Amino acid sequence: MTSIQERLYPDLPCFGCGHANEDGLKLRSYPGDDGVVTAAFTPWPAHDNGLGFLNGGIICTVLDCHSAAAVMQEADERGWRPLGDAALSYVTAGLDVRYLRPSPLHDPVELRATVTEASEAQMTVAVSLVWDGKTRAEATALWKRWRPRV
Repeated sequence: MTSIQERLYPDLPCFGCGHANEDGLKLRSYPGDDGVVTAAFTPWPAHDNGLGFLNGGIICTVLDCHSAAAVMQEADERGWRPLGDAALSYVTAGLDVRYLRPSPLHDPVELRATVTEASEAQMTVAVSLVWDGKTRAEATALWKRWRPRV
């Protein structure tokens, strides 16, 4: 199955979700029948926070970029295409991250995202990082419609 990122924005150079970035994380997110978008992410040794756990900045990045997949999937389903020559329909306007417990550095983690509010002007997403059945970090992401300025 082709991921949301590979289907909707395959040439994006974003560090977290862009498949056109050789050094990036290249997240692959998939829509579920229940409205939850999921992905698996395996940290790299370079993502160490200095204490043997996953770095908070990387956690923030994967939560942001995974929420992007949920937003772009929702926008695609509703026909809200990018405006002008923009690569994406929406951009992050805010990300409220809460770190709940340490996240493993050497094991795959699950990412989950659900669009909780959607209008053409903006969307809100609940997104989480889960390992061993427990939420390790969660965020509320606010996405606004990208309107290219000239």
